[in-house]
Amino acid sequence: MSIWENFWDLIWWFLWAFAFIAYLFALFAIIGDLFRDQKLNGWWKAVWIIFLIFVPFLTALIYLIARGKGMAERSQKEYSQVRAAQEEYIRQTAGTSASPSDEIAKAKALLDSGSINQQEYEALKAKALSHTA
Repeated sequence: MSIWENFWDLIWWFLWAFAFIAYLFALFAIIGDLFRDQKLNGWWKAVWIIFLIFVPFLTALIYLIARGKGMAERSQKEYSQVRAAQEEYIRQTAGTSASPSDEIAKAKALLDSGSINQQEYEALKAKALSHTA
């Protein structure tokens, strides 16, 4: 057996492995989309799953052709919801960052109300101004 026969066997094996892994990715995407779809009732989901088990390649191909556009829309909708939730979490965690003039105005209000003394006011003012530098 020559080295080239082994080489082409290896290439053929990689091709089949790639096709199988690509099929698994498509299968998991289809199953995830089935359970993400709120409009499809449970019986239709069960029918799709049964066909995916017994006629996997044909069912996956039909699902991608028939429901591919809706699949993309549901995926985009979920991505948008996750992104909005992340942005809201970041806003809540980071809090509102006031400008130095806002911080100085708040400190001045505290000074005027008598809650802090002149030295504390100067310290807050210096801290607010140091954030701009």
